[in-house]
Amino acid sequence: MPNTNSTRDFHHPYTPYDIQNEFMGAVYTCLEEGKVGIFESPTGTGKSLSLICGSMTWLRDHKRRTFEEGFSVDAANSEEPSWIVEHAQKQRKQEALRRKQDLNDRIAKIKAKEKRAKERYESGEPKYKRQKTALGDVENNDEAQFALDDYESDEESHKRARAGAFDESGLSAETQALMASLGYSVDAPKDDDGEAPDETKIFFCSRTHSQLTQFSSELGRVKMPPAIAPDEDVSGREIDTLVEDVKHLTLGSRKNLCINSKVNKLGSATAINERCLELQQNSKSESRCPHMPTKESEPLVNDFRDHALAKIRDIEDLGVLGKKLGVCPYYASRPATKYCEIVTLPYPLLLQRTAREALGLSLKDHIVIIDEAHNLMDAIAGIYSVSVTLDQVQQARAQLTAYLQKFRNKLKGKNRVYVAQTVRILDSIIAYLQSIDANTKATDGLADMAAIMSGKGVDQINIYKLNTYLQESRLARKVDGYTVFAEQAESGSAQKPIAKSAKNSPRHTVPVLMHVQAFLLSLMNPSSEGRFFYAKEEASGTTLQYMLLDPTYHFKDIVEEARAVVLAGGTMSPMSDYEQHLLSYLDPSKIMTLSCGHVIPPSNLLAAPIVRGTSGADFDFTFENRNKEKTMIDLGTAILTFAQHIPDGVVVFFPSYSFLDACIVAWKRIKPASSTSTSTFWDSFTKTKPVFLEQRSQQQPSTSTQPPPISKEATADSVLTAYSAAIASGKGRGALLFAVIGGTLSEGINFSDALGRGVVVVGLPFPNPHSAEWKAKMQYIAAKTQAKSGGGGGSGSDGKAAAREFYENVCMRAVNQCVGRAIRHKGDYAAILMLDRRYGSKRIQDKLPKWIRGSLTGGLGVRDVGGRLDGFFKGKG
Repeated sequence: MPNTNSTRDFHHPYTPYDIQNEFMGAVYTCLEEGKVGIFESPTGTGKSLSLICGSMTWLRDHKRRTFEEGFSVDAANSEEPSWIVEHAQKQRKQEALRRKQDLNDRIAKIKAKEKRAKERYESGEPKYKRQKTALGDVENNDEAQFALDDYESDEESHKRARAGAFDESGLSAETQALMASLGYSVDAPKDDDGEAPDETKIFFCSRTHSQLTQFSSELGRVKMPPAIAPDEDVSGREIDTLVEDVKHLTLGSRKNLCINSKVNKLGSATAINERCLELQQNSKSESRCPHMPTKESEPLVNDFRDHALAKIRDIEDLGVLGKKLGVCPYYASRPATKYCEIVTLPYPLLLQRTAREALGLSLKDHIVIIDEAHNLMDAIAGIYSVSVTLDQVQQARAQLTAYLQKFRNKLKGKNRVYVAQTVRILDSIIAYLQSIDANTKATDGLADMAAIMSGKGVDQINIYKLNTYLQESRLARKVDGYTVFAEQAESGSAQKPIAKSAKNSPRHTVPVLMHVQAFLLSLMNPSSEGRFFYAKEEASGTTLQYMLLDPTYHFKDIVEEARAVVLAGGTMSPMSDYEQHLLSYLDPSKIMTLSCGHVIPPSNLLAAPIVRGTSGADFDFTFENRNKEKTMIDLGTAILTFAQHIPDGVVVFFPSYSFLDACIVAWKRIKPASSTSTSTFWDSFTKTKPVFLEQRSQQQPSTSTQPPPISKEATADSVLTAYSAAIASGKGRGALLFAVIGGTLSEGINFSDALGRGVVVVGLPFPNPHSAEWKAKMQYIAAKTQAKSGGGGGSGSDGKAAAREFYENVCMRAVNQCVGRAIRHKGDYAAILMLDRRYGSKRIQDKLPKWIRGSLTGGLGVRDVGGRLDGFFKGKG
């Protein structure tokens, strides 16, 4: 390569810091060499811009090289004279440039049009008339619409499914044929040379659409030279002086993008997906969704593509664009992806194979970048784990019974067989959960699969065939549709819902039988990678849960398909979990790791393990010791000391809500030893700084006197707003915020500048090792490690050590998320104080991010820390 990472221009919009150059260089190398990169760059160091600039510089370089190599002269191996070969290749090159220029010209025209008439475009009528909505005729009052269609033998059914029903793309064969005729089928169309024009692109994935929106805004700052400049138009200019905007598209689910008001009002993703597919399946054209692309609306789809690529748009912008043009943005965005350089999408759409297939996404030879990847293993487990409550199964059974009573005479053949099998399995699950419910000693544990499936005749059921039937017949949607119909027919608005259980007053938004059906799918999962558990929850009752224990398999196909994968995050430490429990099958030479320093000078960070309280006793926040009164007194004294010596905002993270509650109760009763008045610890806190509490969700009572929250997000926002206002009030006292590790305020929240001059972490938030899930997880890791090491010669201790390491790493990743909240930009400064004697050990310190380890002091006592804090903050601000 002509230039190295140290001299390469990454086209960063600002003058990059050294660590940003290092990060961009590592991204470039990872993509070039086709590796898996695990990269840590603390929040506040411009990680998003570094990811964009590093990956886009590589992509345009790669496209330039590929383009030139594709048209390089190879006259020696040709029977034709070299001038003929050169002429033919020049023509091919000019044709390829012309096709590229045509798209760019169309996009340029759209940009000019938007610039000239932005207001008219946003508020006026779309260019094409919207198709008339005929959905008013769809919702007739005939209960016959809920009857099941005849279901033939399994073999005939599969033939029919192939011919006329839906495959994983979510499209009927008829719709696929129509889309193929328009050049935007699920399978990528071919260009003139017979090759699919699916050029190398970057799939950028993050947890939420709000994070993707932030990424999109950063994307707009970057100005890159084009990969290929048209020869005739350069006029002697260097390619680097030209700029070509990044072609970007964001993908979402139907829930995000559906513009059919009668469908998107259904609320739940499952219900919206099912209704959308039903409307496509409807044989009457006037009853189908009017926004679905058709031959007549081909100009709309092309117009949507050109508008979508004309500027950086987020998911809401695409929805608005679809409404303006009267075309479904969910389906219209699919063919546009092949013209993109960067496609952004949330976790579930990338990490779930069925979701990728439904969107027609191939990752073959493309780049995958996963941001906020410290969540990755949990996210995969969450996507593939599913639970069902006794209440839900009973409700599903009752709804199915009511449905059967109505349509019993119309059920024939396979319908009768499979509906009877569904009832048998539901009865078997109900009987099992009722036995757990009746056992007062059973609180949680591993579920006995034999007991779950022990109902009469269940052992004769082919679960695979039953699941195929449930998906193809849409039994769950029919039952739910009939349930709603019958409720409304019974007594108007004051109807009494059928089959509604006593515990669950509102009917589930997601059809309850559909939820149970999702659980039945888990019965087909390999037993080696997951387990079934039961638990008794106060809010939801007795629950049966399938939990994925090993995310390796579900991520492996992404790694094997993609050219390169980048896992990036602000706090990826400790990194060993990714190598050992997610990528264990890869040769270590295929994995790159990088932990960047921070942009702040070392003098802007005071990081200290606080190992002793004022009493002289070690801080020991283990589960056995944390609730002792002397521990709470020492902790209260420490927090009071910190509040008196740290200016502005101080955020204190507790290991659990229950411990925070217990501390507050104690502090409102106990007086500090140094106090000569009747003031309690709580009085002393509030005199020093106003105190704010993170609240739990609705189901969990809070110690705060504030009214119950509407949602976790609303609660987090309202507490943050009040906390920020107290600090900004100018009274100089700042504020204290008590939060919980792993709670709503421990991740994704910026406590920059005055909001977080001090971050205090109390104890180590180890998960409960006695819970059924953690017992199973530890046993699984130990057994897997043991099997890998050959099964003998000390392998049992190897397995236990691996399980312990994983257990500690999960805890420390949560801690690292908290401590990363405070330093958010180059001029920021803060004290990070970690309270527990265990923070003084090298084993735990080695799991902290590199940028904190570099500033770590030796273990301190609370008595030593006041002077250190005064010295640190002196002259700052």
